[in-house]
Amino acid sequence: MTSDSGTVREALLRLRQETEAQAAALDGDLRSLFEASRASNADDEHDPEGSTIAFERAQLTAVLDAARRRLAELDVALRRIDDGSYGSCERCSRAIPADRLVARPSARTCVACASRR
Repeated sequence: MTSDSGTVREALLRLRQETEAQAAALDGDLRSLFEASRASNADDEHDPEGSTIAFERAQLTAVLDAARRRLAELDVALRRIDDGSYGSCERCSRAIPADRLVARPSARTCVACASRR
C-alpha cells in the first residue's frame, strides 16, 4: 500500500466512523420515537399529530437506511484499497478521476460508466 492509499484509507475510516455514529444516533432516535408512540394511546389515523408522527418515522427510517447503505459502500471502498482496485472503474478498468473520488469516495465506476446506468 502506498502512502497515498494510506491517506485515502485514513480518510475513508474517518468518514466511516462519522457515518457509523450518525447511524447509531438515528437508530436511537427511531427507537425513541417508536417507544414514545407505543407508550401513547395516540392513533395515527385519528390523532391530529398522527400524520406528523408517521411522517417522522418514515423520514427517520429512510435516513437511517441511507446511512447504512453508505456504511456498506465505505466498507467496499476499504476492501478495494486493500486489494489495490480502489480508484479503478469496476466496469471499464480506467482510472476514476480524482475529483469524482473526492466528491464520492466510495465511487466504484468512472463518470462515463456511471452515466450509462
